[in-house]
Parts: sequence; C-alpha cells; structure tokens
Amino acid sequence: MEFRILGPLEVLAGTERLDIGGTRQRITLANLLLDANRVVTVDRLAEAIYGDDLPPTSRAQVQICISSLRRLFAAHGDPDVISTQSRGYILRVADDALDARRFEALTSLARRAREAGHLDEAVSRYREALALWRGEAMEGIDGRPVQAAASRLNEERILSNEDCVQLELDLGRHQQLVGELDRLVERYPLRERLRGQLMLALYRSGRRAEALRVYRLARETMIEELGIEPNDQLQRLEQAILTADDSLDAPPEAAVPTEPPPGPAFPVPGLLPNAIADFTGRAKQVDAIERELALAFEDAGRFAVPVIVITGKAGIGKTTVAVHAAHTVAQQFPFGQLFADLHGGGASRQVSPMQILERFLRALGVPGNSIPDGLEERAEMYRALLADRRTLVVLDDAAGESHVLPLLPGTRSSAVIITSRSRLAGLAGAIHIDMDIFDADQSIELLGRIAGVARVRSEPDAARALAELCGQLPLALRIAGARLSARPHWRVEQLVSRLEDETRRLDELNHGEMGIRASISLTYESVGEEARRLFRRLAIPDTGMFSVWIGAALLDRSFEHTSDLFDELADAQLIEAAGGGAHALYRFHDLIRVFARERLAAEETPAERKAALERVLRALLFLAEAAHRREYGGDYVQIHSDAPRRPLPARLVAGLVGEPLPWYERERPLLVSGIRQAAQAGFTDLCWDLAISAVTLFESRAYLDDWRETHEIALAACRHAGDVRGQAAMLYSRGSLHITEKRFPEARRDFEQAIRLFTDIGDDQGTALVLRNIAFLERMSGRYEDAAAHYERALAMFTADGDQVGAAYVLHNLAQLRLDTGDPEGASSLLSEALALSREGGSRRVESQVLHRMGDTYLAWGEPALAAEIFDTALAMVRAIGDPVGEAYILNGLGIARLRRGETGRADEALRHAVGLALSTGDRLAEGRALLGLGELALARDDAGHAVTHLERALGVFRCIRTPTYEARALTMLDGARAALQRQAREDDGPQETSGALGRGDHLGEPGELVG
Repeated sequence: MEFRILGPLEVLAGTERLDIGGTRQRITLANLLLDANRVVTVDRLAEAIYGDDLPPTSRAQVQICISSLRRLFAAHGDPDVISTQSRGYILRVADDALDARRFEALTSLARRAREAGHLDEAVSRYREALALWRGEAMEGIDGRPVQAAASRLNEERILSNEDCVQLELDLGRHQQLVGELDRLVERYPLRERLRGQLMLALYRSGRRAEALRVYRLARETMIEELGIEPNDQLQRLEQAILTADDSLDAPPEAAVPTEPPPGPAFPVPGLLPNAIADFTGRAKQVDAIERELALAFEDAGRFAVPVIVITGKAGIGKTTVAVHAAHTVAQQFPFGQLFADLHGGGASRQVSPMQILERFLRALGVPGNSIPDGLEERAEMYRALLADRRTLVVLDDAAGESHVLPLLPGTRSSAVIITSRSRLAGLAGAIHIDMDIFDADQSIELLGRIAGVARVRSEPDAARALAELCGQLPLALRIAGARLSARPHWRVEQLVSRLEDETRRLDELNHGEMGIRASISLTYESVGEEARRLFRRLAIPDTGMFSVWIGAALLDRSFEHTSDLFDELADAQLIEAAGGGAHALYRFHDLIRVFARERLAAEETPAERKAALERVLRALLFLAEAAHRREYGGDYVQIHSDAPRRPLPARLVAGLVGEPLPWYERERPLLVSGIRQAAQAGFTDLCWDLAISAVTLFESRAYLDDWRETHEIALAACRHAGDVRGQAAMLYSRGSLHITEKRFPEARRDFEQAIRLFTDIGDDQGTALVLRNIAFLERMSGRYEDAAAHYERALAMFTADGDQVGAAYVLHNLAQLRLDTGDPEGASSLLSEALALSREGGSRRVESQVLHRMGDTYLAWGEPALAAEIFDTALAMVRAIGDPVGEAYILNGLGIARLRRGETGRADEALRHAVGLALSTGDRLAEGRALLGLGELALARDDAGHAVTHLERALGVFRCIRTPTYEARALTMLDGARAALQRQAREDDGPQETSGALGRGDHLGEPGELVG
C-alpha cells in the first residue's frame, strides 16, 4: 500500500484508492503517519480527535478507530500495518511507501548535491520531490497536532521550491521560471524571497519595468497587510534593477562549481570494527538512524551535537546495529569514524573516559607527549579538534550518562551513536532507538545465514522450536547457529533436545567467547544488592507477568521502595516494563528468567524461598477478597479459610482493585499458578481460599477451564491435608461450575457431598449456599415444591446471618418459581424485596439478576414496553460489570419484549446476539432459551421452516443438559411449528392462514408466559 499526506490524505492499494472512513479514522491515520514507525500513545490520539475536551469514552473511541483501520488494511492484504505497543500504536510503513518520507529523502539528496556543487542533479532531485505534492498537506483534516505538522510540511515545501528556483536562476534558466514564480507569488504574497526571485527572473529576461512593478506591488501588500516596508534585501534588489547593476547578470557557467571540495589535510581515523557479514533483520533501525542523522544535519537552527542512543537488553544486538549503521553512513563523515567499547555492563571492566580520550586524541593526530593529564583538559582538546571536522563517534556499551558526557563533541558538525543497556534519559535531546527481540522469520533467517540455509529449511519445525528456545534473542541465535555450523553432523533437532532442559539451557548457549550467561551476568552484577535480590526472587512466582506489589511482598518492603528497585532493573534491561502507576506490569525475557532461577537456587535458601512465596500468596488473597467485595458490594457468596492475609495500604488497594474485574484479569495467570504453587508448598488453606476467590473472575468471564483446573488442584490438596471445610467449599464451588456447564447430574453429586460435610461441621453459611443451588437443580427438573422448600431453608439461614445479598439472590429465584407456576403477582412482591436487599447490600450483579426477573414478570403480565425498559437498564448494568453470561440472558428477554411490541427487526438482532454470547461463554441454557426466542420470532414472521430449525436445535440443547421443563416447552412450540409448516406445504395459492398467534405466546404453558 502507498500512503499520501502531501495533499488530501489518501491510501492506495495498487491503483485502488481506499475509503479510509469518517473524520475520526482520518485523524487517527494522519497522526500515525506523521510519526510512522514510532509509538503514538493512545492519549495523544484521543487529544488529536477531541482536543482538550476528552469524553470518558475517548480511549475506547481510539481503539474503535484503530480496529476499523486494521480491518481496512487486512482486507487489502496487509493486516499487520498497525501494531499494538505498551503505550499506544505503531504504523509500520517503508520509507518509499509514504510520500512525506520520499519528499524528505529527495530534498536531502538535493541539498547534498548542491553542497557538492552538482547543481543540475540538485534541481532534478528538488523537482522530483515537489512533484509529489497534490495540494496542502493533509488538506481537510482538523486537529491541532495535524494542523501543526501540516504547517511544517507546507513550509518545507515552499522552502524547497525557493531553493530549487534559486539553483535554476544560478544556472541561467530565468526565462522558464517566470510563469511558475508568478503563480507562487500569487499564492504566497508575503514571501519576500519569492518576490525577489520573480524580480530577478523578469530583469534577466529583459522585462525591467515588470520587475520594478513586482516590487511596488510587494511594497503595497507588505504595508497594507503587515504595516512594514519590504526587507533590506528586496529594497537593495530594487535599487540594483534601477541602476542596472552588473551583479544581477546571470553568472557564466564556468563560475558554477562542478567538483566537490578537496578532502581534509588531517589524520582521518577509521576505528570502526569490521562490518557484520550476516547482518539480519534490523533494517528499520538502521534506516531510522540514517534518517535521524540526515534530519539533524539539515536543521539549520540546530546547534547541539546529534546523539542517537540504542537501548536494549543483553544479547539483543545493539552493537551489531550500531556498527552496521556506522558503516552505512560513514561516507557522510569525511573526517573519519571513532569507536570505543566502554564495557559498561561490568563495573570491574569499565573503561574510563580518560582512557578513551587518550585513544581518540592519538587517533586525531595529537602526539602522546601533548595529551593533557586531566579529564577536563583532554575533553576540551577533543572538542576543539572536532569543532569543524565532520566525524562520527560510536560509543558502545555505556554504563550511564556520566560515562559518555566527556566523550561528546561540542558542535553539530559531528554525530554520536551510543549503545547502552540503560536508556540514558539524562542526555538532553538524544534520539532513542529501542531494540526488541526478533520475530520468528527473522530468527530463522539469522540461523540460516550462520548454520546454512538448506540445513535450516530441511527441518522447519525444529528450526522454529530452536528460535523459541533461544527466546528470539540475537546473541542466543548466533551462538546456536555457530554450534550447528561447528558440528555439521548434528541435526537441528539434536540441539533443540539439548536446550529443552531448562537447567542446562544457558550451558548449551555457549560457544567460544560468546555466552548468554556471561552476558546477562555482567548486567546482573551492575545493579545494587537489593535489586539483585528482587531480581532473583521474581523467579519464585510461576507467572509470566508481575506487578510491583508482588515484589514488595517478595522482599517484605514498602511498595514505594520496591517500585524504585523495579525501575533499576528495568533501566538495566533485566526486566521489561509495560504500563505505569499502580497497574504497572513487568516480565522476564525467557532466557533471563532461566538466569534468575539459577541465581535464586544459588543465593536463596529453601526457607527464604518458601517464606517469600507465602507472603505473595497472602497478599494475593487479600487483594482478591478486596476485589470481590468491590464487585459484589460486600463479602457475599464467599466461604473463607482462616489463612492469614497480608494487608496492603488502603490507598494502594484502591488503586489496584478500583476496577475489580480488570484487576482479576491482569492477575489471572498469578491466581492460577499461585493456587498450584500453594498446593505444592503445603499452604492448603491459602490454596482453596484463593481458588474460591478466583471464581469471581472465572464465572463472570467464563474461564471454565481455569475454574475446573484450580478446583481439582485445591480439592486434592484439601483431601491430602484432611481439611474438611476446604473439601466442602471446593465441592460446592465445583458443583456451581457444573451448573454453569449445565452438567446437572454431576452438580447434584458434588452438592450432596458438600452439604453432608458442611452439616457435619455445623457451617450454616456453607449449607445455605449449597441449598440454594440444589433448589435451582430441582426447579430445572420441574420439581417446584422441592425447589421452594430448599430456597426457603436457604433464605432463613441467610436472613439469620444478615447476608442481604444472599437473601436477595434466593428471593429472586423464588420469584422465578412463582413465574414458572403462573403467579406473576407473587413474583412481583418477592422481587421488590429482593431489589431493595441487593441495593442495600451493594451487589450490582445480583441487582441486575433481580431486574432481569422483573422484566420477565412484566412480560408475563403482558407489558412488553415496561419489560423492555427494565431489560435495557439491566443490560447496561451487566455490560458495565463485564458479565457476558448475564448479558446473554438479558438480551434474550429484551428480544422477546421487542417481539411482543412488534419490533421484529430489533428482536432478531437481540436474540441473535444472545445466541452468539451463549455460544462464546458455553452457557447451554442461555443458548437454548435464545433459540426458543428465535423460533417464536420465526413463527411471528410466518416462517415456519426457520422456526422448526431453531426449535429443533433448542430441543437438542435442553435434552443434552437434562432440563425437562424447557424440553416440554420446546416440544410444544415445535409441534405448533411443524403443523404450520405442513399447512403451508398444502397451500398452493391464495392468502394463507398464518400462525401469527404463536408470536403472542399462546403456544406456551400459560397465556403470555415467557420463553424460559
């Protein structure tokens, strides 16, 4: 695809112009293109779209715009143009696919040709660049960032045009320029340089009077528009024209230099290491370095030395990129290239600036006896020597800002490329290029270049596995490739099998002087003692991501102190940061995690490791309970152990779990792995309490596999430890999972065991929770009296314990029983009480369930308008709390309400959405109910064929999950649909006797009764 911003925003796929979409998409794309190949934050995109008045949904709207653009590009063969980063998005585009980049490149070439005296070539490049413009930059797109960038681009265009015209005047092409200059002056009447160029072109063409008239018009315009006279240069030009000054004549061709100036008469150092023959996969970074250097030297207003800092973890390939880029741009630095390895990764091996300055001064021609003794004096001599020499300085592996500051030239004539494992944020004005690991294709390409392309291609699966075991880290890949190259008799699979043993992986990734362990160890030793302790203890939790609070628990230190240690590790590239504030997350690279586990085993005792793990699990349980209370409005529908919690400061807790479900989602890997680690360590009470606390997430987001796995682990741990209450709690919760999966016989077996154990130990709360779920099973089986009896017993226990939300839950289920038995008045009374209790208890989830039942009640009363209103309120609530299962049920009710109001189109939309949610969450009952609704809708539309299809599917679902009540309803409706289908088949012509009455619910058990 080709992107154009030099004029109205356009995207071309071949010859096809793409429809970018509305204003927001165009603003989003424009901002991504202005910073192509760089991260554009979500906040910046939101500000570009909305200005200072950001609506609450601004970030969501940005995500919607990004999704729309991705779909557009994917539809035209390029789904990966826009990628998500930790802080925002990157639009990746080659320089030749963006007209603004082509314009920059061409004008840069033009300026170089002009400096070298090749004027014809310079004009050709300028004209090629100007031909890319189709109008004002990003014409028609509003927003301050876009307008500011557009103004800059438009200014660059007219400056380039002026420079081009000046060159052509110097070449004697004045006659050809008059028409163009006339148009430019008309378009830019206040640009005095253009006025002067037009005057000169007219004068040299023998049109002296017209040239003077241009000046008079310029003077009138300047006075009228700005209240000032033309500048001195224009006034002097007018005077020269009046006096026919010889200096205005076109210079003879011989006066135009055609050869570049002679080279320097100084020593020209060439200290760069050899170029890398198998350089792979870093073209974008090298291009970025070239581009940034070119822009820095073209900026006439810049006085500071251009500094580029390449950062990344050990083994990522920083030196390789720096050396390759230095060779690529070497010709731009005629006074030579300096290179020094500062060995910043290891304190004992660091080379001081004093030593480097001695080497550099000698390379620049200073005799040894003339080199000053002091650091400041050496730095002053160094800067003086480079003041007017265009030299490239490459400083590899810098430890920090102080390590490189004495080595920076003093003027913009030279440039510096620095590599470091730290970001060197203290270097003002430095351009930062972050290095990341290779992708799979780049990794395999590098392996092939080292070990042999045919060899790697012959074992593609093994090659990919090898790349993954190397963590896509360039140094590890080089070592692996070198080992294969040195052992031509090995298959790739052999090396893979050796690396699969994690305890030996770093030993295997060693060849000659190259070694991953040694590389990481240098960085590890460079950080402080407490940071090293945090680093190795972060390998204790078996999770891919970790938050700062985990580190605080591991060290038994404050959040603020630990946060500083995380920053130290992140600056050293030992961990990778994502996000910020209380929600900051960090992770290890795979090979660095292996190193951390090695150090953990070597430097921490088993007792220290176990104590640190227990602190993390206690803090995790404390936060999980806080998140549950915030989500449910209190500590409801929970059974807890006596395990000690690790309290965290209230302000920190509020920041972490202020949005409870997103917190659960972030910490989901830790919850699952923490339950397993608690069982392995013998922390049984922590194990089962964490498992039941995690159900808040597992149930709301339908993570049924996680629910099952964690409860099997916890139940086994409780049985092994003889923890009766823990066994009962796990059986109760696993039975709830079976209900969610509509595996009712398995649920009943677990509940029967659980209630027996709870009764044995006299736990009324646990008994009540199990009773309400058994009551649900009885209702699904059509045994309404038994269901009511169980609900009444549970209600009495919840009321005695003061559990308002538990009581509200039971009351709304009793209300459903009343609806099932044709008593909507009785249901309404119970629901009013349930709604008050759920609101007093602060449980949004139970409140939404009560509202759902109220909507059902209004439908049973024949009030679909009131029902739709209630369902809409409930729908907003479940969407706000992220409950897709509840959303499926409520959408089903809303669809029926719309159908009863005759809104068949909107009913169809709601019911199909309900089916989709039910399928995605695996809730078979919700699926069956929505299919019943679609069957009723089809009958209302006199479409008996589709009605039969939907109802047969619904019947299959209800038979699978063994719900006789719903099975009977499906059969009743299906009989009616089949009869209608037969009637339609017998009727050839004429008006048909419709079965539209079925759409009013007459086919169901009670007049107006809901489906479900």
